[in-house]
Amino acid sequence: MLLRQWARLAGLGLMAVSLAATAEEGKLRLFNWSDYMDPAIIDDFETETGIEVVQNYYNSNAELFSKLTAGGDAQYDLIVPSDYFVPRLIDAGLIQPLAAEGEGLEGHDNILAEFRAPSYDPEGDYTVPYLWGVTGVVYNRETWPAPEPSWGLLYDPEVNADYPFALLKGDAQFTFGTLCAFQGQGFDCVGEKPWVEAARGVIETRQRDNFVGFVDATAAIEQVANGVIHAGIAYNGDLAGKRAEDPETYGKLGFFIPEEGSQRWVDVLAIPARAPNPDAARAFIEYLLHPEVAARLADYNFYTTPNEAALPLVDDALREPPVMPDAAARERLHFTPSVSGEELELLQELWSEARSR
Repeated sequence: MLLRQWARLAGLGLMAVSLAATAEEGKLRLFNWSDYMDPAIIDDFETETGIEVVQNYYNSNAELFSKLTAGGDAQYDLIVPSDYFVPRLIDAGLIQPLAAEGEGLEGHDNILAEFRAPSYDPEGDYTVPYLWGVTGVVYNRETWPAPEPSWGLLYDPEVNADYPFALLKGDAQFTFGTLCAFQGQGFDCVGEKPWVEAARGVIETRQRDNFVGFVDATAAIEQVANGVIHAGIAYNGDLAGKRAEDPETYGKLGFFIPEEGSQRWVDVLAIPARAPNPDAARAFIEYLLHPEVAARLADYNFYTTPNEAALPLVDDALREPPVMPDAAARERLHFTPSVSGEELELLQELWSEARSR
């Protein structure tokens, strides 16, 4: 009798495991930046495919990397890292090819040629571009009606001796790149000599009386609008979105790409190495590659789509500055170089020292 009961319970247990596995197959676990996906796109995808999308959020590439190395590569099906972090994810074995060798993704030919084999993923095996934008200086137009478009608004005490300002939170290489550009070494600097000089620049900047601290890009926009700071670092699409929502409050904010050079970034879609449901991830990527869906994604975020077939469908605001930089500004933009190994260790050591002294 006991044996029969045990066998029955064991059978129920196996059935429960099978049902749970089936339920998991119907889910897509998306690990994304906060407020970076149009909820209507999620709803339509769920209705069309029957796949439930569960989102979790992170605030920096460093946080994403930490979560993945702690086992998150087996918890999430799809992630949205920034371009220069991709080689680190590949080298660490944290992401997998998007498709089997000889196979492709439907709609991949919609992507602009410049994004199909980028430096951060030369064969285009691991990523599909999501959105792209630029990083620049946001400032109060009432304080500076016509400033020189230079990093000097932040780093030169003769240009800004009194007005509070902030730097971007949480990104060592970007911050060093801005100092390198200001110091004449180029935004895409790599190596001990330019990084040491950049670290010194961070230390000197932190010691100025009008330096407020490190804040994230969205907070910088809010703080300039509220008068807490008069200049900071922001992403072009974030400012464009704020202006569209509230032109009275955010219309007094200016934005420029520094003449010394700045960051052109691309956020991409990638599948973690041990994703529970990679098929759902591929289905969602292919859905986002539809031109009309890619245009909706761009319109929602006020960032530029890398989907060539979607470009005629986006809102007019996405065809002009600050969302779409003009030709002269685009020449000043650079991808952030990918670093690893001893270079990465040096970068982290110098950043820690620059933040603590």
